[in-house]
Amino acid sequence: MASSPSAPIVELREVTRVYRQGGVEVAALRGVTLRVLAGEFTALCGPSGSGKTTTLNLIGALDRPTSGLVRLEGHDLTTLGRRALAQLRRDRIGFVFQSYNLIPVLTAYENAEVVLALQGVDAGVRRRRVMELLAAVGLAGLENRRPDELSGGQQQRVAIARAIAADPAVVLADEPTANVDSETAEMLLNLMQRLNRERGVTFVFSTHDPRVMQHARRIVHLVDGAVAGEERHE
Repeated sequence: MASSPSAPIVELREVTRVYRQGGVEVAALRGVTLRVLAGEFTALCGPSGSGKTTTLNLIGALDRPTSGLVRLEGHDLTTLGRRALAQLRRDRIGFVFQSYNLIPVLTAYENAEVVLALQGVDAGVRRRRVMELLAAVGLAGLENRRPDELSGGQQQRVAIARAIAADPAVVLADEPTANVDSETAEMLLNLMQRLNRERGVTFVFSTHDPRVMQHARRIVHLVDGAVAGEERHE
């Protein structure tokens, strides 16, 4: 079920997530309510342990809440089975991780192509799409290089191309600037901002990096697993 233009792509309602550590219950999220609309460029900000990554994992169907509601494009993720969640992750969610998570034995082209190949997209269509995306992220001519032949910033560009290749509803970026220098971080943020502006890609970041906050149009502050407030910048 696709969302209407005014409906949120992502919705969390009174979400809690409790873990057990050494026989003790630890609340990672405490009643988080959040809505993300199409085309937003949103940063979830807060110190370590504030619940940023837990929130992304719930949105990305990598984890389930202890209580509350998590919806993606109207789908209630708390009611879907394992196979349905895997298909939703493949088709509707793009992921960008701080550690890149590229497949070492594959080239930049093959890494960017992975999701489309899993979807069974025709090889010719895949090639046109991936080559266009690699050019868009500044990697034209580097498509045959493996990750160990690319800089950290170039690897993250491959990860961004992979994340948007299948035209997902939302791209979730977990600390995407953590492992690159300041100049590269600025280049990556400008790239994602351009993809958001020109292609309408919806981004949700988890970060404590002031550089990401400066680029975000919406900042949601998390403290001790709860939303402490938000601000918007045009």
